[in-house]
Amino acid sequence: MSPQQGIWKPAVCRLPLSITTTLNGPYRDAFNEEHGEIDYAYQGSDPRRWDNEGLRQAMREQRPLVYFHPVAFPGRYIASYPVFVVRDDQPSLRFSVQLDEAARAINPEVSAIGEDRHIRRAYYTATVKRRVHQASFRESVLAAYRQMCALCRLRHTELLDAAHIVADSDPDGEPRISNGLALCKLHHAAFDNFFFTVTPEYRVEVRASLLLEIDGPMLVVGLQQIHGQAIQLPRNVNQRPDQDQLARRLDRFRVA
Repeated sequence: MSPQQGIWKPAVCRLPLSITTTLNGPYRDAFNEEHGEIDYAYQGSDPRRWDNEGLRQAMREQRPLVYFHPVAFPGRYIASYPVFVVRDDQPSLRFSVQLDEAARAINPEVSAIGEDRHIRRAYYTATVKRRVHQASFRESVLAAYRQMCALCRLRHTELLDAAHIVADSDPDGEPRISNGLALCKLHHAAFDNFFFTVTPEYRVEVRASLLLEIDGPMLVVGLQQIHGQAIQLPRNVNQRPDQDQLARRLDRFRVA
């Protein structure tokens, strides 16, 4: 079941309990890189609306809320707790929100000596941003590949990952579907460790030394037999692996 949209305050509560960002909604919520915050838009354009007033009062009292962020598709969310409203910018119709560790919400007196609350919250907010983007990337890639491994066609989503062609730590490693491959966990680990790669022609190239090894059936079926085979591709041409990125990885593979 999806969480309540926008700012949610049950009738029996004095203050809101949660806030939600919606996909393709009318409000432009975003992670603010510079300040380590989430920019959260007002509901509507009236700063005095009841839901905006409720969130403003939660800010004054520093009451914790739950933050729901969608990943890829409506109805799927990552829940983060606790979040706090830290700023109210009425001219731009926006609140600023930061995350904090759970102990702070349970006991507001918990504090390390010399601890900078803003720096701590900025750190937790950045951590959740990465988690949200990783989850969204996985959901999008698996959907593009019809919930199956591009090599062995395994369809158990619990055993599937979204592998980056160019690592997400690289400046060019953007979380785009065209920079991803849906792989089972075995093939993902082998891909990351350059046991094989995928060429710009969408064919598998296995490391030469592996083709000469003699081992159990997993090596034969899982790696040796996929050499030269074409991968399963997304039906949408725009979602297929970026051939320039594959060529770049192929160069690294051959050096490795």
